[in-house]
Amino acid sequence: MIAAKKPAQPKSLIRRPEVDEDVRKSRWRLILGDDSGASGFGLSAENSRRALLLDYLYRRELGPRRNIRAKNKKGGSEASELTVPEWINGVHELFPKRTIERLEKDAIDRYQIEEIVTRPEILNRATPNLTLLKAVLRTKHLMNQEVLHAAKRIVEEVVRELMEKLAREIQTPFLGALNRKRRSALKIAKNFDAAQTIRRNLKHWDPESQKLIVQNPIFFTRIRRHAEKWRLIIVVDQSGSMLENVIHAAVSASIFHKLNQLKSNLVAFDTQVVDLSESVSDPVETLLNVQLGGGTDIANALEYASKLVDDPNRTIVVLITDFFEGGPVEHLFAMAKGLVEQGTHVLGLAALDGQAEPHFDREIAQRLANLGVHIGAMTPGELAQWVAEKIR
Repeated sequence: MIAAKKPAQPKSLIRRPEVDEDVRKSRWRLILGDDSGASGFGLSAENSRRALLLDYLYRRELGPRRNIRAKNKKGGSEASELTVPEWINGVHELFPKRTIERLEKDAIDRYQIEEIVTRPEILNRATPNLTLLKAVLRTKHLMNQEVLHAAKRIVEEVVRELMEKLAREIQTPFLGALNRKRRSALKIAKNFDAAQTIRRNLKHWDPESQKLIVQNPIFFTRIRRHAEKWRLIIVVDQSGSMLENVIHAAVSASIFHKLNQLKSNLVAFDTQVVDLSESVSDPVETLLNVQLGGGTDIANALEYASKLVDDPNRTIVVLITDFFEGGPVEHLFAMAKGLVEQGTHVLGLAALDGQAEPHFDREIAQRLANLGVHIGAMTPGELAQWVAEKIR
């Protein structure tokens, strides 16, 4: 049933809950730290533990670049006596989930506490997230088998979450168009025909309760698109700066691989080329096989991709890179030109992640665009939409 919408309450009448003054001071004391001059305000035992945990991490800001200095600070080593496992345990006991994720992100990204991903007892306590996954992938070559086993749990959990998030975005453009002339008995929310449903059920309107009783919901059917399979070749730069793009490429390639309309290949490169197509259905295995770092030879990667092309007019090559070529640029332009002229659809992506914020060599990207290469920055969902439009 559809209930009448109540008028929104004016914002001026919405009162925020009052915060106790001592709670407010405690929060500011935790935010500003021991060196802020606010140390005279007493903290509860629990908040004192929180302050110690925050101090362990953020005291690393002390130094010539920081303006805040401790006043009459006495020598002490309480914070420095914490171990990383103790810090992780304390953080998980005393802070909410969102704060835990921020602290772990700062520990890895801002202060390079890599010990967090090199000991199994720490990994077993850590919250799986994209930041932690990147740290695992950067340091997995230093891990022994026991640590790697614990790290795999992080990889599996984050990949599972990404798969769930991206699957619908990537699959939807390939599902077929709505056929508004035909009705369907299959009750799927995205096919719900709200206008017809309301029109057909107006006779069930209840004036007393101000509700519409829906007895016969209406749904559209969809036209299934049948087409010969296209080949999608994803070529991704695995240099360190492209790590988040590698993660999204591995997950996206796995989802593309499951689509009936496509035959998918996944190729990673630095100065060497690694064909990951055999493990494309398993993004966890793919990511654990990625070797980060090294130089960049984009031309070499495109040359390898050209060997996978069997029908140029039904092949899409997606090159994911920052376009900072380490090899001869003329070789790169020659390979790109050859692919375009034979009829292959070539897409150069400066970013493939959730934000699609590019950082790339604009001069080389522009010269590739002049040769007929499509250049852009996309989320995985936007990439799927682009591929779907090409194969229609």
